[in-house]
Amino acid sequence: MLKKALSAIAIATLALSAQAADVLKVGATAVPHAEILNHIKPALKAQGIDLEIKEFSDYVQPNAAVEDKQLDANFFQHQPYLDSYNKDRKTSLVAVPNGKVHVEPFGAYSSKIKNIKDLKNGATVAIPNDPSNGGRALILLAKHGLIELKDPKSLTPTALDVVKNPKKLKFKELEAPLLPRALADVDLALINTNYAIEAKLNPTKDALFIEGADSPYTNIVVARKDRANGADIAKLMSALHSADTKKFIQEKYKGAVVPAF
Repeated sequence: MLKKALSAIAIATLALSAQAADVLKVGATAVPHAEILNHIKPALKAQGIDLEIKEFSDYVQPNAAVEDKQLDANFFQHQPYLDSYNKDRKTSLVAVPNGKVHVEPFGAYSSKIKNIKDLKNGATVAIPNDPSNGGRALILLAKHGLIELKDPKSLTPTALDVVKNPKKLKFKELEAPLLPRALADVDLALINTNYAIEAKLNPTKDALFIEGADSPYTNIVVARKDRANGADIAKLMSALHSADTKKFIQEKYKGAVVPAF
């Protein structure tokens, strides 16, 4: 009898072990990415996925951690940034299938002027120092007539591609997380929405101008090629693309983050 009881306990233990949640480690910047991931944790838990979220404050470490297999995936970047990172670092990270989640409209901010028409000649304009986001900033400036670029279709122009600069703007390249702190020292700063929100800026109210929802810079989920098609990644994307997640994004960010699904 005792032997049967022990066998039953052993079988039950094995069954519980088999049902234990799979751990999925995903890196993200705090706002809005980690917030969105935290929102879907319960839904993934119900599907047997234990989502572990590692927060980062920069745009380099999350990709390095995925490449080094410390993480299964990350959620913080858009395709032009990933392309630039892969080219510079000789890596081969990929967007997972159906990996698009949202757009964070890129905006121009100032603590010195209230209208872009008041931007003075020779003004200092801070832009991100990575190629994709720096290019994105220049494209937005060109769209609003402040500069003209050599190739309007390029997604990665640099300051060297500025062919017309009627206000003789001076560009100051800074790491993206530092841009909100530079507002007091420059006349205009082009800031990624995640860092703007962290700095308590309201993109829909505080930006002098901002990208539209048609921006090509959709944020994506990224993984190594050997992990991109995993069943757990597919469940992650299903949760990110749910009607509940769309409602969460729309209600929490009120246009500062726009669902792309």
